[in-house]
Amino acid sequence: MHRPDPHSYYDAAQPKARRLRLKLAVDFKAKRIEGEVVLEFGKAFSGPLDLDTKGLEIRTVQVPGHGPIAWELGEADAILGQRLRLDVPPDSQEVVITYRTGAEAMALQWLEPEQTEGKVAPYLFSQCQQIHARTMVPCQDTPIARIAYQAEVTVPEGLTAVMSAGPTGDEPLGDGTHVYRFSMPQPIPSYLLALAVGRLESRELSARARVWAEPETVASAAWEFAGVEDMILKAEALFGAYPWDRYDMLVLPPSFPYGGMENPRMTFLTPTLLAGDRSLVDVVAHELAHSWTGNLVTNASMEHFWLNEGFTVWAERRILRTLHGDDAAALGWAMGQKALEDSLARFKKEPHLTVLRMHLEGIDPDDAFSSIPYEKGARLVAALEQEVGEDRFLRFIRDYMDAFRFTSITTEQFCAFAEAKLPGALEAVNARAYLDQPGLPDTAPAFRSAQLDGLTKLADSWVAGGRPSAQQIAGWKAAELQVYLQKLPRQLTLADCAWLDEHFQLMGRGNHEILVEWLTLAAAADYEPAFPRIREVLLRVGRMKYLRPLYGALGGSPRTRALARAIFAAASPGYHGLSRRVVQSVLEAYSA
Repeated sequence: MHRPDPHSYYDAAQPKARRLRLKLAVDFKAKRIEGEVVLEFGKAFSGPLDLDTKGLEIRTVQVPGHGPIAWELGEADAILGQRLRLDVPPDSQEVVITYRTGAEAMALQWLEPEQTEGKVAPYLFSQCQQIHARTMVPCQDTPIARIAYQAEVTVPEGLTAVMSAGPTGDEPLGDGTHVYRFSMPQPIPSYLLALAVGRLESRELSARARVWAEPETVASAAWEFAGVEDMILKAEALFGAYPWDRYDMLVLPPSFPYGGMENPRMTFLTPTLLAGDRSLVDVVAHELAHSWTGNLVTNASMEHFWLNEGFTVWAERRILRTLHGDDAAALGWAMGQKALEDSLARFKKEPHLTVLRMHLEGIDPDDAFSSIPYEKGARLVAALEQEVGEDRFLRFIRDYMDAFRFTSITTEQFCAFAEAKLPGALEAVNARAYLDQPGLPDTAPAFRSAQLDGLTKLADSWVAGGRPSAQQIAGWKAAELQVYLQKLPRQLTLADCAWLDEHFQLMGRGNHEILVEWLTLAAAADYEPAFPRIREVLLRVGRMKYLRPLYGALGGSPRTRALARAIFAAASPGYHGLSRRVVQSVLEAYSA
């Protein structure tokens, strides 16, 4: 037996499924999906076949031409779930499994009508990364075993289904339900399976891009993301033709735990990006860049997650640089540096989780999730670019995409390819220090600009009484204000907080990056005027990026700890399971 992914029961000695054919019936009353999956292998095989499941109720297992076959579920593992072992007869090419999802399926969040914008119909969305596809469908749940898929999704009449696949038709069934059909012809890793069902409308943004959202949100989403075609064109100039035919987006309800999820053909986005001034649309550049770095070329397992995220952060900032110039890119690197430092501090007692080439046997990849593969990984990519020069590195990136197109690779495969194409470059930038040593190498690239230096100097002068002038404040864009707030002392006085709120009007900000940075400072200062806004944000928003620092900052005093616990008690039923776990870990770390 050879298991190349520590987070999957997939056995490399067994055949890989080439395509899934899914039939999913969405039952909002039971909060379950009734499913049938056909795993197509494309050639005859026999013998044991191991699949990943977690919490699934397996009903039947059959092979066409043979009828029911023997199967067994292994012991439950808290991280991996249960191995589903099938005894496949000779000359089999397909396996058919009927099943039902469990009550605690981590991939699925079921929302009551009142948790949506419209408050009139329920909503369902999936989140399969890191290793949660197995809670939605029995499969070889590892990025190594890429699959194409087709799907039929039956939902209550009046609701719409979308997937990380191209729509191929829909029709009412006459019994109060509606079926939607989809096809994803390109092979994808299982974590990119994605489904959402709700009251949805769409708006066209270009010939190959549209945005979906609830009717109450879709107009503002279309305005906010109107420039996405220009982003696609800039990305294509860097990385080659867009490989997924369409780039559609879905703005989800506020409980979505991430900023975005790069599901091909249907990027999922948090509504916190709808700032009303397009100041946060650059997050789309990150998810778009994943179309090449992550979706086209994918990490072979979550131990090599930096191959997805490090390259994508670097690509995102290259796109921003072409759109907005060097200063904007430098501010992006500065904001990333703050996120990296926070993650390094968080894992101070677990330094093995600060390397890029991780070893995660027995570790839940959700618990290892942080900014480190994103920001430390991006700095390794940037160091290579600086070492060999921009033009040569962009040619290398194109070659890299072509060589590993629609495959999933390890760090070792990347390093071998880089050594062949850029001899000596990895050693020159001390790549091993990034890959295998904790923390950030002293030689990591630094990104500066006159604008960034000015903001840093001004923030550093705060304790000595330095304050921005009214003219400076009026001239700052959102990213400049965010960087300034990030660089202020983490422990402010009540008078400091009052000054900031008065001069920047922070409490009413629609940009959640600025708002949460401010509320984190206010929470740490026990600044009572901010408590109602803190409560409002934490009750409404389930994005983990915001929950961790806000709840963390509330741990500083008995009064704010009590506030945090009261808010969580009220908010937790509406959080995604991943978000709930994050907050629980923060609260458990509070002093008594």
